[in-house]
Amino acid sequence: MTALVYSENELGKIDGKVTNGLIRHSEKYNIIGVIDSTKRGLDAGECLDGTKNGIPVFGSVDDAIELLDNIPEYFIYGIAPLDPNLNEDQRKVIIRAMKMGMNIVNGLPEFFSEDKEFMQNATKYGVSINDIRKPPARKDLHIFTGKINDIKTPVVTVFGTDCAVGKRTTAVKLVKALKQQGVNAIFISTGQTGLLQGSKYGIAIDVLSSGYSTGEVENAIIQAVEKENPDIIVVEGQGALSHPAFTSSSAIINGAQPNAFIVQHPPKRVHRCDYPKIPMPSIASEIKLIESFSNSRVIAITVNHEDMTDDEVDDVVMAYENEYMLPTADVLKHGCDKLVNILVKLFPSLQQEKEAACQPQK
Repeated sequence: MTALVYSENELGKIDGKVTNGLIRHSEKYNIIGVIDSTKRGLDAGECLDGTKNGIPVFGSVDDAIELLDNIPEYFIYGIAPLDPNLNEDQRKVIIRAMKMGMNIVNGLPEFFSEDKEFMQNATKYGVSINDIRKPPARKDLHIFTGKINDIKTPVVTVFGTDCAVGKRTTAVKLVKALKQQGVNAIFISTGQTGLLQGSKYGIAIDVLSSGYSTGEVENAIIQAVEKENPDIIVVEGQGALSHPAFTSSSAIINGAQPNAFIVQHPPKRVHRCDYPKIPMPSIASEIKLIESFSNSRVIAITVNHEDMTDDEVDDVVMAYENEYMLPTADVLKHGCDKLVNILVKLFPSLQQEKEAACQPQK
């Protein structure tokens, strides 16, 4: 399914995290272009990670349609700001995409399917609207049952010290690295971007009440175990346990009952994302809070390299490993070898899967 992603003025920035995630990894949609007039004519991969990936950046919907060979099937709203309300210019862009025949995919908590003007235009132009974060009917939601305690499969969660620090990216890359080693790893999404990327299990939990959030996390893991019989499950974190604006982290801990944590941290970030008056916590304080709340261990630290040089990243990695005695890496720069190694050490059954994958087929 081909898709054009809207990220005006946000490509590569914090509020463009949905777009950034889809540029890096997408199993569900074939991303054929990004809209951001501030980076028109550039390659999206090069803008984001310094490496071209063949996804062009356009200045507008009309610009994209003129230059692409075919009209994309889907138009994904790829911005995730603190304030989810659209301005008039953004509304016009979405209606323009409908007029051009594109189905709309929305990751905001403002549901387009409940917007009279959007629905009228969707009907007029014969397109659909999919609100990724719109929860199922209450009768179809799950409350916590405690069955998670019967699960024998190791569960690891990737948490962080703030929102938009790369928790999902690290989790997705870790799952991919484990699979390459012959380990049957399953990713559980807890946010809209993971679902847009094609995660088979999970739900956007931040639009649910706390009881259902916990139950949906538990249910996603149980479903994955029953259907996939995985060797390990990696759960995406949301926000930060210490962040006063979010309760998602506590719901994930309670629902997943994780055996271990990986914590992602941006060393150069001074204040919380979108909250300039709230200072960032230290990695030490977040680790202490997580371990106290969950009674599980943090087994590794991952670094978000925003505003850092390669030398600074290397220095931080060395300093964290010396201070906290935990394997540390920036997965976008160093890969996931350290994470895979510590997981294999902690969960010996994974080593058996790795060895079995290396055996020649008879």
